[in-house]
Amino acid sequence: MKVIVEILLLGLAVFLGAKIIPGVHVDSFWTAVLAAVLISLANATIGTILRIFTLPINILTLGLVSFIITVLMILLVDNMMTTFNTSGFWAAALLAIVVAVVKGVLGSILGTKDN
Repeated sequence: MKVIVEILLLGLAVFLGAKIIPGVHVDSFWTAVLAAVLISLANATIGTILRIFTLPINILTLGLVSFIITVLMILLVDNMMTTFNTSGFWAAALLAIVVAVVKGVLGSILGTKDN
């Protein structure tokens, strides 16, 4: 049940990010949920592998490389879907920031975080 709530929260964050950021377009809420599922899968598989390979650089840059990998996973999902579009790297970077903030706020309000 917690996984479903997390996916729906991420979908809502992607949907709200698409409404806020001019360079991001999502057709509907369910498209945003599908994009959230794909972003989660990409981060869990390819993102994890990239984070392991770039660990020394990530330590030197204080986590900036992890953020760039997340942006790249958003761009990967953008290339996979026709109903989820970003206008480039900076729009995807802003979307990653908005998604992190919205998900953090909604997670703290709804209590989805582990204590």
